[in-house]
Amino acid sequence: MNTASRQASWPPRSASGLIGAEIAGYRVERELGRGGMAVVYCAKDLRLGRTVALKLLAPEYTRNEAFRSRFAQESRVAAAIDHPNIVPVFEAGEADGILYIAMCFVSGLDLRALIDREGRLTVPAALRIAAQLASALDAAHARDLVHRDVKPGNVLVAKGIDSDHPEHVYLTDFGLAKKSLSLTGFTSAGEFVGTLDYVAPERITGRPVDGRSDLYSLACVVHETLVGVPPFHREDHLELLWAHQCDQPPALSEGRPDIPAEADEVMFRALAKVPDDRYDTCMEFVSALRTAVGEVGPRGRTPTLVDMRVGADCADPGAEAEAEAARVVVPEPPAWAVPVLRGPA
Repeated sequence: MNTASRQASWPPRSASGLIGAEIAGYRVERELGRGGMAVVYCAKDLRLGRTVALKLLAPEYTRNEAFRSRFAQESRVAAAIDHPNIVPVFEAGEADGILYIAMCFVSGLDLRALIDREGRLTVPAALRIAAQLASALDAAHARDLVHRDVKPGNVLVAKGIDSDHPEHVYLTDFGLAKKSLSLTGFTSAGEFVGTLDYVAPERITGRPVDGRSDLYSLACVVHETLVGVPPFHREDHLELLWAHQCDQPPALSEGRPDIPAEADEVMFRALAKVPDDRYDTCMEFVSALRTAVGEVGPRGRTPTLVDMRVGADCADPGAEAEAEAARVVVPEPPAWAVPVLRGPA
């Protein structure tokens, strides 16, 4: 089945529109989800026999030379990031006039579905998820890659390796060249690239963005995991855009009385309208939030490498010499311990 013959009706009218098609060595098996830019399928890698998540971008993006160039560049950067909380990118390219990305297939719910099902999360669970996302984003920012669409739907929550590590979080949807669509964040058709509930003010007004824009979005996501709704919840899109730019966010402790008021100032800083007023890194934000709620590391379970990094960020500088003397070298986890993932639960 040739992909080119189907371009006239893109996106496929039904979930079965491309089922059975072979695209760039992958056989499409079922649809996983769709958005304005792409459709994601579960597919079989016919060369290696593994299951992958295959994201196919709409053909109009293929016809944009600037987009194609940046797509290739950002996909290479995304594929080069080796981080346990970023969905691995196996391959990206163009086949029959459609751009595609083949990624690791992760089994589990996304955070959007988890919040919809469970409501607000427990504080320890929300902080565990936040720490893993912060680590992933900081790793991307270190390579000058800004995600631009951090939202619950792009956070996959898989089962952890044991009861001490109940979930393993993956951030997905890197390498889609969102920057090239427009310096203002809008496509030529006026569609905003990103999800309005989590978009940083500078993206709305077309100012330059960096990792602190992702930090703002992360703070919106963390607020939703703790309270059940994003900090700015408006029915009208224009009102929502205005709120991100001008309104004071609600106090976290108002929506979650069991959280100390000290956490409010942490969230206010992370959601500052001006990037320079925010934290410098995502992990710095999560470290401050954990300190504010009185939890340097999750209680009742073995600390992870992420916990150790967060704890080090919050440590008393005067105790550094004592800690050095008692420091234990943590070995790298074996290859078999790396989670393999995606698909409906």
